[in-house]
Amino acid sequence: MANLRFEAVEEAFKKRPVEVNAPTERPSEFYGKFVFNRSKMYKYLPADIYKKLVDVMDNGSRLDRSIADAVAQGMKQWAKENGVTHYTHWFQPLTEGTAEKHDAFIEHDGKGGMIEEFSGKLLVQQEPDASSFPNGGIRNTFEARGYSAWDPTSPVFIIDDTLCIPTIFISYTGEALDYKAPLLKALRAVNVAATKVCQYFYPEVKQVTSNLGWEQEYFLVDEDLYFARPDLMLTGRTLMGHDSAKNQQMDDHYFGTIPERVQAFMKDLEIQALELGIPCKTRHNEVAPGQFELAPIFEECNLAVDHNMLLMSLMKKVAHKHSFRVLLHEKPFGGINGSGKHNNWSLSTDTGVLLHATGKTPIDNLRFVVFIVETLMAVYKHNGLLKASVMSATNDHRLGANEAPPAIISSFLGKQISDLLDHIEKADKDDLFALSGKTGMRIEIPEIPVLFIDNTDRNRTSPFAFTGNRFEFRAVGSEANCASAMIVLNAAVAEALNNFADRVDALMAKGEEKNSAIIDVIREDIKTCKPIRFDGNGYSDDWKKEAAQRGLDCEASCPICFDRYLDTASIKMFEATHVLSHNELEARNEVKWETYTKKIQIEARVMGDLAMNHIIPVATHYQSQLAKNVQNMMDVFGDIEGKQLSERNIKIIREIAERTTLIESGIEELVNARKVANKIENQRERAIAYHDTIAPKMEKIRYQIDKLELVVSDELWTLPKYRELLFIR
Repeated sequence: MANLRFEAVEEAFKKRPVEVNAPTERPSEFYGKFVFNRSKMYKYLPADIYKKLVDVMDNGSRLDRSIADAVAQGMKQWAKENGVTHYTHWFQPLTEGTAEKHDAFIEHDGKGGMIEEFSGKLLVQQEPDASSFPNGGIRNTFEARGYSAWDPTSPVFIIDDTLCIPTIFISYTGEALDYKAPLLKALRAVNVAATKVCQYFYPEVKQVTSNLGWEQEYFLVDEDLYFARPDLMLTGRTLMGHDSAKNQQMDDHYFGTIPERVQAFMKDLEIQALELGIPCKTRHNEVAPGQFELAPIFEECNLAVDHNMLLMSLMKKVAHKHSFRVLLHEKPFGGINGSGKHNNWSLSTDTGVLLHATGKTPIDNLRFVVFIVETLMAVYKHNGLLKASVMSATNDHRLGANEAPPAIISSFLGKQISDLLDHIEKADKDDLFALSGKTGMRIEIPEIPVLFIDNTDRNRTSPFAFTGNRFEFRAVGSEANCASAMIVLNAAVAEALNNFADRVDALMAKGEEKNSAIIDVIREDIKTCKPIRFDGNGYSDDWKKEAAQRGLDCEASCPICFDRYLDTASIKMFEATHVLSHNELEARNEVKWETYTKKIQIEARVMGDLAMNHIIPVATHYQSQLAKNVQNMMDVFGDIEGKQLSERNIKIIREIAERTTLIESGIEELVNARKVANKIENQRERAIAYHDTIAPKMEKIRYQIDKLELVVSDELWTLPKYRELLFIR
């Protein structure tokens, strides 16, 4: 009987790079080809309509429905010229993916025929049948109404023959059922709060933008091998598999020469991404074999989130064309590095980045210190919530695994900034100021050089590191929607800045000079948020003890981490910033617990199937072959000598018997544990049961299977091994 594994490996070896027909133009010439960007708006919209739409996009003005028809007609004309026949509202439900329902540009003409139609009403709002999307109890299943509404701040784009319109997704009663709606609210909240604080230093500032630059890590595997691994197909990760003798020990894959087939895939992906306005900048081999990274230039946060979701979908499509499968699971292979999606976050105005110190004037430096410290205040106060925002059943395998940030949120600042904050905290206030004629007080904070030497990335174990002009939130998982972390971070920073401004205003109302009031408040906050600052080894056991003593959230159970969303401080923050209501938070947590349970449940079922229908039959078949060999040896040499000559085979027979027995009993225990957990009605308690009882049993079963892989004949083993999956031919 043919071994499908060998057939898959043989087919993988035959693969050759797919020829990519690159555009003849420079990237700058085809960038945004399939995006209804400003240049196309200017071309296809009347001048007055264009002006009103830009005002909506740039200044947050309310969208006037009266212009919707004109915008829709311009979009339709552009779309038709690009061969588009359908349109869809493209949104991000609580499934971690995207959703779309395609409708054609046709309506009855009243004369027995059809006309191509696309009105402003269809552009602005739709009512998809949304009963099957996760809602956490916000509405009953029979109440299918959910509304998608156009987000004009994120440009419309074309995929194949479909015009894709980025939208929010809300319930009939107005609650958010997606990631975009609360993200837009969080971005508005931080804009308002940061603008007010900015105006202490630069009265001309009218708007603050939150920026995001993500770094997408991913694995590629040959498609034939992927289809020979049911666990990869159904769960996104290998539920079993022994280490390859060589994996990443030599560090020879990191930044190494990109394999030819992968290079062709990357080239194709980048061309299509650039045509969709995704500003791809960097590509390289990552640490683990078969692992790679793509990173764009930073963008406005909402657009960056949309682009990341679009890219993940595009990656899968392009990979299939090149006979690959993209693995976005945070830990698809045991024993080697998992994949993250570092979120580089910053704030900026039209005059510059607020987290960048120019060193030009004392006011610039004071502004820099204020925004650094208030960001730290946000992270300190809501460190548990920030961790909860990136926790999932998949990222749970990666965080704290001595290859990724620990599951304790702390911030690395570097020596120069740490010394600066310590100086401001400890120095006598009179030493920080000097009288300067009519200008009042002159701030005597030591000048911050334009080029930092020590404050750039020097600590890979920090989940939230300052890296020059931004903070890098490294704990975000590769499969995640960046919006989850960005909602929490931006809302928390907005709260911290509002609190800062309230206290400064209160001191000024009592007659204190503005800069003096700012220094008073900032010194207090430097002391308060000091526990979040940590420059040491985040992987060490000593840090876990120290973090607990500092009052940081050290919880490692994913379902329990989700509790942070319903803490009093979290509810207060979300409601004060108008980002999420108490009802919405409760609903989202129900979705999180249910999603966690379902993912572990699927894995447990797949493991049971593979163990009983692949592993044990193969192992016992090999055991029978060995037993037959032993019997043949005894027949030839006699019982005593035959047994002596078959000692190794007898040892393997015993080992297989012992391990298959443990696997069978383990699967039985796993099934029984699932039955018990499934009877728990409370979603939170059920998720905790799956975390505490089912997941550990799966690890024990995997251990026995991985040991069997080492002793069972290679020609019989049906599942592609790590040495075959990880190294691309």
